Amino acid sequence: MNKKRCLNCGHSVSDEYCAHCGQKSDTARITPVLFIKNDVLGSIWHVEARFLNTLKEILIRPGITATNYISGKRIRYYNFISLLLILFGFNVIAFHLFINTAKIDLQAENSKTIDFFSKYSKATLLFLIPVLACNAWIVFRKIKFNLAEHFVIATVSLIGILVFFLTDDLISIMGTYKPLSGISDGIDWVLETAFVFFPAFAYINAFRKNYSWAGLAWRLLVFYILVLSEILAVMLFIEKFL
Repeated sequence: MNKKRCLNCGHSVSDEYCAHCGQKSDTARITPVLFIKNDVLGSIWHVEARFLNTLKEILIRPGITATNYISGKRIRYYNFISLLLILFGFNVIAFHLFINTAKIDLQAENSKTIDFFSKYSKATLLFLIPVLACNAWIVFRKIKFNLAEHFVIATVSLIGILVFFLTDDLISIMGTYKPLSGISDGIDWVLETAFVFFPAFAYINAFRKNYSWAGLAWRLLVFYILVLSEILAVMLFIEKFL
């Protein structure tokens, strides 16, 4: 087998990629055609394809996606934290577009909770990750996942929730146009139901083979009671002390 030197690190290469630094072995001189084909179009397609494929996998089978990642099958997925931050950015933009389009005055709502969540939307949503992870770690102890692995499943759950939030904001913006308001209200209800129960779907998808349906049902009931109780406690604290 013919060997050649890697142009990046100088190590001997006999395969498609250098085993030492990971650079492709067929690196050629940059020409206008290769620059457009490989560097521009190739990079965009590689990022967008993984981004969209990861979103699709999370929405269709979130639990399996998370457990695949935990088990080491990671190259196929866009980085979950990067995906989460990108969706946060889109959500912030869409939320403010909706507020401006609908001409909603948040201060007129006279609620410390609404004001707090509108100011610190990123922090409050990120707060869901440890809440979901810690409660799932307690409720699903049989699985033997550590807390960090439960954080992965919680992150995937939050990504799904953010997709529904984003879609809901965009639909709500459309709903400010009177003829579409009736349709918008119906879709809003479906999306709001979806993001409430998406974590349940993620855990069912992840752990269906480990529990009976009855075992999953009572664990999810306890899980939601814990999560909702903690969120309610935080909201009451905000109203009373902030």
